[in-house]
Amino acid sequence: MQISVIIPTYKPKDYIWQCLNSLEKQTLDKRLWELIIVLNGCSDPWKTSIESFLKTHHFTNARLIQTDETGVSNARNKGLDSAKGEYISFIDDDDYISTTYLEELLKIASPNTVAASYTIAFADCQEYIPYYLEKEYQRCAPRGKQVFYKAKKYFGGPCMKLFHRDIIGDHRFDSRFRNGEDSLFMFTISSRITYIQFTGTDAVYYRRLRDGSASLGQQRVYAFQNRLSLMHAYHTTFWTHPTHYKLQFYLTRLMASIHAIIKGQ
Repeated sequence: MQISVIIPTYKPKDYIWQCLNSLEKQTLDKRLWELIIVLNGCSDPWKTSIESFLKTHHFTNARLIQTDETGVSNARNKGLDSAKGEYISFIDDDDYISTTYLEELLKIASPNTVAASYTIAFADCQEYIPYYLEKEYQRCAPRGKQVFYKAKKYFGGPCMKLFHRDIIGDHRFDSRFRNGEDSLFMFTISSRITYIQFTGTDAVYYRRLRDGSASLGQQRVYAFQNRLSLMHAYHTTFWTHPTHYKLQFYLTRLMASIHAIIKGQ
């Protein structure tokens, strides 16, 4: 098995079908990858609907894991524990991908290189939204394979990438955090990353930006406390093994947290 695609979902809306339809249309041989959907913190009617979809569509290797544990971190961790692929891809249930996405990522990924795709952001109404990672792609992609921290903005979360499973190893998402856990996970696994390389613009991760999503609707008091806890987690991770991590990358994570506190995020 070449790739495990992990999709966490909680009480999904109709947008999950757009996500799954985009996976069904992948050009990569379906025998080479598996789909793992983790339904967390809820069951029916969502469980039955997803099971019915998988039965009536053309997935060679697909399974649904249902857990009563809540939280996207717990869901992703369940997916990682179950994954059989040599490489891991994370996709959010309200996003979708272009038809060549998996195939193009697999061509350039390696045990020390994270493969990353082009990305386009859009609103629920399908309207295009300017997105900072689109600009980051345009800046970094022409350079070819490069040390990963040269494209540090791409390491704020696990989506739109392909990781060799040895890069992730036994690291897991920290379920104590409801916001910022993505960037903490990326920092934690960065000790095993040397390079990043980008696909062409045909491999696209379409990012849906929704009002009221977990990343946009945090209360200020919680956000402040959460960011302080994240800074402590970065500090502890780095100074436990200071030779394993890039000092420059560590400092950028701290500065990003400070910037978020100032903006009340």
